[in-house]
Amino acid sequence: MALEGKGEVRGDVVDLGCGTGEQAIFFSSKGHRVLGLDSAPIAIAKAKEKATLRGSKAEFLEHDALELPSLGKKFDTATDCALFHVFPDQERARYVRSVSEVVRTGGRYLMLCFSEKEPTDWGGPRRVSQAEIRQAFSDGWRVDYINPGRLETTLHKGGGEAWVAALTRLP
Repeated sequence: MALEGKGEVRGDVVDLGCGTGEQAIFFSSKGHRVLGLDSAPIAIAKAKEKATLRGSKAEFLEHDALELPSLGKKFDTATDCALFHVFPDQERARYVRSVSEVVRTGGRYLMLCFSEKEPTDWGGPRRVSQAEIRQAFSDGWRVDYINPGRLETTLHKGGGEAWVAALTRLP
């Protein structure tokens, strides 16, 4: 959410793997038209309930992030807080193609994912290296930056080791 304050979240936003909608509702409160997507029906139900209670215009839809083109929409910004790192290699490539189809040329993809520096003693999703991010987005994207960050979880005091990445969609 700090990225929005820095002007990195622009225009129409799709929040991929939105969970219960906190980020999408926040972006909507800042004037963005937002669609939050998640494949978990319970999460989407909670997100819709939160949006209604808070008077948010954010919209939510149960949808598979590997099938984004079927939305028939384009976005200026795609946000991904802890979704990219859950995909195995084959699905990761499919996910990147899916995102590429819905982010407008010049649009942004903003991602937060566990880094390879995060210990594996507690299990959790796959860890990701900077090289893996660069490789996954090597076709049709410019990596603007990949910076160290923290991913808040219920298992970590102070958050887990993560990467914050910003990429721009090329023509």
